[in-house]
Amino acid sequence: MHKNIQKLASKTKTQFDDILIRKTRLPTLLWCFWLGIYVGFTASAAPDSWSQITDKIIPVLFVTLGIYTLVMILMATLKWFKVEVCTSTSSSLDDIIVGILMFGTPVVGAALGSVLILNMLGVNMVTVNSWLGDHGIKLAVLTVVIVTLLLLTTLVIPKVIVQAVRNSRSEQTEEEMKKRSDTLVSVIITTIQIILIFMFIMMALTELGINVTAALAGAGVIGLAIGFGAQSLVKDILAGLFIIMENQYRKGDIVTIAGQSGVVEEINLRRTTLRDVEGTYHVVPNGLIGISSNQTKQLSRINLAVNVSYSTDLDKAMAVINRVGKEMSMDPPWSSFILSPPKALRVDRLGDSGIEIRVRGETKPSRQWEVAGELRLRLKKAFDKEGIEIPFPHSKIFFGNQPPEFDKNTEPEELPK
Repeated sequence: MHKNIQKLASKTKTQFDDILIRKTRLPTLLWCFWLGIYVGFTASAAPDSWSQITDKIIPVLFVTLGIYTLVMILMATLKWFKVEVCTSTSSSLDDIIVGILMFGTPVVGAALGSVLILNMLGVNMVTVNSWLGDHGIKLAVLTVVIVTLLLLTTLVIPKVIVQAVRNSRSEQTEEEMKKRSDTLVSVIITTIQIILIFMFIMMALTELGINVTAALAGAGVIGLAIGFGAQSLVKDILAGLFIIMENQYRKGDIVTIAGQSGVVEEINLRRTTLRDVEGTYHVVPNGLIGISSNQTKQLSRINLAVNVSYSTDLDKAMAVINRVGKEMSMDPPWSSFILSPPKALRVDRLGDSGIEIRVRGETKPSRQWEVAGELRLRLKKAFDKEGIEIPFPHSKIFFGNQPPEFDKNTEPEELPK
């Protein structure tokens, strides 16, 4: 039956049932084994002298297996949450929280189970029972509520933010909306989780009889002293807040900030991290960002300078450029990237070696470089086919004074020496 259930679970989209089946396989076998023994024992004629022992042992075994099974179900739920939910967010705080819960769940389960079993066996634990009665239930309820809120934050808030970004109509493409959503999810979830953890610590300390007011007052004085020396931190946080609110750039954008260029890998209230084309990882405090240049917001632009020789028919060259750009925009592999077909804009410059024609077009964000590379390749092939020369730099060199003008009909021997 276990194998058949596992086959059915493998056909579903979620991994929860697969993880649950794996985690509960041993508890299920133990339950089958124990129930078989229990049924056989109750059906047999056991000696009356065994009754005092069995009246204690049998309930203990049921409780032990029940606690073990419950712990395994909770572990399966946390494992599924880590595999399917935490991987969809960029915040590392989710993984830390789930890791702590996966470590603490069996420890707390074993401790509470031991207390319960010892009480069932008649062991005197008045002090422990009194403490659990006064504080244990409240701490347990508080822990369950905070943990539930932490997990729901990761599970629900991303969906709410994605829907809000879609309804705002401030973005033009799916890619832009995804970048905006990922940035907001990362910042908002981390902030809410930190607040919830802080609230849990304060409430737990209050329940344990620790004077939180005095601790907060002392922390406030220390924080005020530190604050005078941490003005740059406050500046970073305020700058980060405005960057996120004004939607200056998002995760995945290619930007230039504080003299560094690269892809935005992470952004929070304190700093922005970039990865440049060489793979170097840059950490930029938000307070140092005076001007941010976003190369991939909403759209990107191709801006090429195509050189042709002075002997070229410019009308023909520009017509070829426009034709190649239009054909490329209709080619299926590239049509999904190009928003506006590349075309010859104007004669931009009369250079030393040739005439420069400005070519411009619009693409989806971050696609301009690969589209420009393909366009150069196609233009070279088209120019070769049409006999349009792409010039290379060349110079005329004279030694001494300007040479005299010669008549083409003059014989070589008559040339002045």
